[in-house]
Amino acid sequence: MSGWAAHLAIAPILLPLVVSAATLLFDERRRKLKRWMSFATTGALLAIAIALLRATDPYGVAAAPLVYRLGDWAAPFGIVLVVDRLSALMLLLTSILGFTSLFYALARWDRAGPRFHALFLLLLMGVNGAFLTGDIFNLFVFFEVLLAASYGLVLHGSGTTRAKAGLHYVAINVATSLLFLIGVSLIYSVTGTLNMADLAARVPLVPREDLMLLEGGAAILGTAFLVKAGMWPLCFWLPSTYAAAAPPVAAMFSILSKVGIYVILRLTTLLFGDGAGRAADFADEWMLFGGLATILYGTLGVLSSQTLVRLAGHYVLISTGILLAALGTGRPTVVAAALFYLVSSTLAVSAFYLIIEPIGRGGEDEAVQAIAEPVFEDEYIGALEEEEDEIGIAIPATIAVLGGGFIFCALLLSGLPPLSGFIAKFTIIDGLLKGDGSVPAAVWALITLIILSGLATVVAMTRAGIDLIWTPTERPQLQLSIVEAIPIGILLALCLALMVQAGAVMEYIERAARTLGDAALYTSAVLDAPGANGGAVLP
Repeated sequence: MSGWAAHLAIAPILLPLVVSAATLLFDERRRKLKRWMSFATTGALLAIAIALLRATDPYGVAAAPLVYRLGDWAAPFGIVLVVDRLSALMLLLTSILGFTSLFYALARWDRAGPRFHALFLLLLMGVNGAFLTGDIFNLFVFFEVLLAASYGLVLHGSGTTRAKAGLHYVAINVATSLLFLIGVSLIYSVTGTLNMADLAARVPLVPREDLMLLEGGAAILGTAFLVKAGMWPLCFWLPSTYAAAAPPVAAMFSILSKVGIYVILRLTTLLFGDGAGRAADFADEWMLFGGLATILYGTLGVLSSQTLVRLAGHYVLISTGILLAALGTGRPTVVAAALFYLVSSTLAVSAFYLIIEPIGRGGEDEAVQAIAEPVFEDEYIGALEEEEDEIGIAIPATIAVLGGGFIFCALLLSGLPPLSGFIAKFTIIDGLLKGDGSVPAAVWALITLIILSGLATVVAMTRAGIDLIWTPTERPQLQLSIVEAIPIGILLALCLALMVQAGAVMEYIERAARTLGDAALYTSAVLDAPGANGGAVLP
C-alpha cells in the first residue's frame, strides 16, 4: 500500500473536524455556502471510506490492519488509529448514512435552527473516531464528541416534544459517561494500559486475585455501551428520543446504536476471546439472554405502536437484540451473519425514517405532525437574507412512490424473501443450527423470537400502511420533493444491491469476522510494526 493511502486513516476524523470549524466562521445568512461545504465533505468521506475498504481487503486476500501512529509515537504510549475490514465496513456505512441524511436535510431541515451543519459534521467525526481508535481512552473522547453533537441535533428544530425527549437523552448519556469512566479506571488499575492491542496481550496474564476487578470494570464499561445500543432494560429512552428527532437526524441516529454494538464486539473478541485465559467468554451469556429480552420487548413495542415513528424506534431495539444475542452465541459463522444483518437493517431503518415524515404530512399520524414541523425563524437565518426558493419540485404520483418505498421497507424490516433482510436472518438461523451436538434451548428461543419479531413487523407495517396510505381519506394529498426522494431511493437501491450481491458482500464480511477473531494479528500490527511515512504503519 502506498504512503498516501495509509494517511487516509486519519482523514475521516480530520476532514469533518476542520470543515465543521470552518462553517462556524460564517453566520446563518451564508446557508448556501455551508450546504456546499457539508455536502462536499460527506461526499469526500464516502470516497475515503471506499478507498479504505479496498485497502484493507486487497483482491480478497489476507492483510494486516492499517495502523496510523500520530506523531510516530509507538503504541501503547502514543495515539493509534487502526483500520481493519470491520472498521472500514462501519466507516462506509456511516458515510452512506451521512451523505443521504444530509441530502434529505437540504430540503428544509437544516434551516430549522442554527449550526446544523457544524453539529452534523461533528457527529460524523465522533462516530468515525469511535470506529478507528485503537485505545479505550480516545474511544471515550470520540464517544463524548458524538454525544455532544447528538444533543444539539436532537433539540434541532425546537418544540416541546423535542425539548422533553432531548433533556431525557442528555441526562441518561451523562450518567452513561460516568459509568464509562468508572469502567475504564478499573481496567487501567488492573492492567496499567488502555491501548486495545496492549490490553489483549496483558489480559491473559492478569493474576487470579485481580480477575474479578478486571471483569467488573469490563462489565461497567459494557453497560455504558449497552445503554447506547439499547439493550433491555436500558432502552426505554430510545424510541421516544428517535421519534422526537428530525427525520434526517433520526436516520443518522440509526448508526449510533451500532456504535455500542461495534465496541462490544471489538472488545470482547480482543480482550475476552479464546486466548484470554480465565477471562475468556465471561460476558457471552449476559449478551445472549439480554438480547433475547430486547427482541421480546421490541416485538411487543412494534405491535403496540400507534405511530410510525414509535414503530421504527422499537424496530431498532429488535435489531439490537438480534445482534447482541447472535454475538452472545460466540460462533464465528453467526457473528458474520449478524454483521450482514447489521448493514441491511441499518440501511433499511434509515430509509424508513426518511419515508415516515412525508407520509405523516397528510395529518393522520399525530406524532409525526407534532415533531415534523421545524421552526423556521428569521433570528436563525438573518433578516438581511431573502428566503430561498424551495429546493426541488414536487414529483408526480407521490402516493405511488411513497407506497412503493413503504412496501419495500416493510419487506426489508420483516425479513421476507427475497430481500437482504431475509438473507441475513436466514444466515443467522442457519449458523445457529449448525453445531456439534444438540441445539441449546436458548438458541431455539433466539430462532423463535427472530421469526416472531418478523411476523410482528409484518402485521404492524401492514396495519400502518392501510391506515396512512391506502385508505381513502379527506386529508391533504401527500407531497414529496425530488431532494427528499433521491436519498430514499439511494438507500433502498443499496438494500436491493445487498440482495443481488449478497454472495460477494457475505464473503467480505466472513473475512472481516475471521480477522476480528484473530487477536494476535491485531496485536502484532499495532505493537510490533515499525513506524514509517510520518506515522503510518503499513501492513
